[in-house]
Amino acid sequence: MGHVAIVATCSLNQWALDFTGNLERIQKSLQVALDNGASLRIGPELEITGYGCNDHFLESDTYLHSWQVLVELLQHPACQSDMICDFGMPVKHRGVNYNCRVLVCKGQIVLIRPKMFLANDGNYREMRWFTPWLHARTVEDHALPRMVAVATGQRTVPFGEAVLATHDTVIGVETCEEVFSAQAPHVAMALDGVELFTNSSGSHHELRKLSTRLDLITGATRKCGGIYLYANQQGCDGERVYYDGSAMVVVNGDVVAQGSQFSLRDVEVVTAAVDLEAVRSFRSGRISSNWQAAAAPRYPRIHVDVALSSSVWQPASHTPRFVPGLVPKRPMEPVICSPEEEIALGPACWLWDYLRRSRVQGYFLPLSGGIDSCATAVIVFSMCRLVVDAIKNKTEPQVLEDLRRIVGEPTDSTWIPATPQEVCARIFHTCYLSSEHSSAETRGRAQDLAKAIGAYHLNVPIDSVVSAISSLFVRITNKEPKFKLFGGSPAENLALQNIQARTRMVLSYLFAQLLCWARGRQGSLLVLGSANVDESLRGYMTKYDCSSADLNPIGGISKTDLRAFIRWAQTNFNLPILGSFLDATPTAELEPSSADYVQADEADMGMTYDELSQYGRLRKVQKCGPFSMFTQLVRDWGHQMAPATVAIKVKSFFTFYAINRHKMTTLTPSYHAESYGTDDNRFDLRPFLYPARFQWQYARIDEAVRAMEGVASGDAAGRPAECVPLD
Repeated sequence: MGHVAIVATCSLNQWALDFTGNLERIQKSLQVALDNGASLRIGPELEITGYGCNDHFLESDTYLHSWQVLVELLQHPACQSDMICDFGMPVKHRGVNYNCRVLVCKGQIVLIRPKMFLANDGNYREMRWFTPWLHARTVEDHALPRMVAVATGQRTVPFGEAVLATHDTVIGVETCEEVFSAQAPHVAMALDGVELFTNSSGSHHELRKLSTRLDLITGATRKCGGIYLYANQQGCDGERVYYDGSAMVVVNGDVVAQGSQFSLRDVEVVTAAVDLEAVRSFRSGRISSNWQAAAAPRYPRIHVDVALSSSVWQPASHTPRFVPGLVPKRPMEPVICSPEEEIALGPACWLWDYLRRSRVQGYFLPLSGGIDSCATAVIVFSMCRLVVDAIKNKTEPQVLEDLRRIVGEPTDSTWIPATPQEVCARIFHTCYLSSEHSSAETRGRAQDLAKAIGAYHLNVPIDSVVSAISSLFVRITNKEPKFKLFGGSPAENLALQNIQARTRMVLSYLFAQLLCWARGRQGSLLVLGSANVDESLRGYMTKYDCSSADLNPIGGISKTDLRAFIRWAQTNFNLPILGSFLDATPTAELEPSSADYVQADEADMGMTYDELSQYGRLRKVQKCGPFSMFTQLVRDWGHQMAPATVAIKVKSFFTFYAINRHKMTTLTPSYHAESYGTDDNRFDLRPFLYPARFQWQYARIDEAVRAMEGVASGDAAGRPAECVPLD
């Protein structure tokens, strides 16, 4: 007979510094795990505080309140039972801040395990707030705060890297980044007999990232066997990232249980029956691994007087934990969303969390008739679809309660929306801000899209406001600027475009603040931006125009992925109108047109959106400067263009990137989705004042071009024209 145990892992929608709400969600997960007969429950990284506290982790209050919450948790029946409960919180040990797991059983703390390898790149800055535990396989005494000592009857508890030995198995702990490290702890723990591993994580969503995470988690036990529990935060905890859940249980490299990646649930508990004997059978025939295990360094073992499995006698209670008919979970195919589904669901869940927690009454979006604002609107519509589905399926009662509060329904209301359009009509407001350069086509597309998704839509002409601003300048300076079509200079042409763009921003905020009042409701709206990551990378946007908003759901998504998403949504959301957006040429419509000239984004930028995506990944992900980007693209594009042409493109990109980098200091907080995000001083820590001529770097590119093309002298690659920032 096997040794079958029920284990529980979870995804929690925690919120930074929301100690009350975080406690309630943890308690709910504990109760679900207890009701399901689990003997082990693990939660997300830093679940007590919320992961995104950032510099609040430097405050003593954060540590005090964490212990206070833990004292409350210790009173829960699950923590008083034979279940081993694993919580995440910061702990100060010998004056040093650590990111820790606190393991509890029978009302006592059995181990505090500090994180050994900290996440410190991309969106993560853990080494700013915490110190890694540097004493491998070492345990020290940790003196508990008095309030905790009173609750547990303990004065000190073990602190350090150790494993838990129960009557029937051994449990090892990893935290998030540790499974990504080259020498992950689970390998050494497996060689010392650990059979069950836990990983509590705060891992954010990024397009196509779940596959990587799955490979690491399944690979952790595919080679050396074991049961692996993965917990993750889910939702927006106050920053640009969305934590995408996917809590799972893996046995010997196979997924046997998986939670949702995107969900409006605040608490999701994944339980699975697992057989400890399956691990022993898996390992028994691996002779080389057994040789390594015999010589492997040993971990300190903390003995816990319980058993996880159902067939072991429990000395403490004198009763066997036996569940008749308990069958281990069989392997399943893991669920992995396509990038288009990820765009539909990730930003939508992020927007819902932001809306319900910010205590405002909805969103306002300037709809331009282009694909970027279209994508933003469709993401809001996707949010409304998720809300209606959650209400219909009754998976999360809080959703209906939050929605009624947002739209101003009375507490005794019985209103239940039947369609996503009905939700959109109450919380989503769109506006087409037209100028004399706007076309009937873009106006029509914006209006038709708003109608299809049910948004409250307005058409607002801005010419009178633009004219008043221009007239003021003429009156003060006696100079009248002209568009380039009428003989104006680049500076005049740019200024006249920016007047329109910035007027739209001012009017957007005016309508966002007063539309609820105009419709007889209380409150205000949050303004949504719709600049994609490629435009931000190139700086192809006006500073303080409609790119300046409260939130930007697509600010971390490439134009290429957005087009694929719209194509997907056209069918899956039954929105035929989206086809007209896919067929349209991207244009800002800020200049007059003629028979010979129509403003187009890619022509204005001097590069395509597909090229921009490649520049972005080379610059950020592969960490290329101008010269290394040139050499890489010569290899990638050499079959279709000469090295001199590649050089011109690379120099043009870096020049515009440099002169427009200052715009990133005012970039609207954007949903993080692409690996080459441009967020200044948050995800992309690069300067905003550059030597934009890149004289040394460009000279080296020129030398390489001459060598490649056999040019004896002269500047074969040419130099980009002097560039004027689009400010």
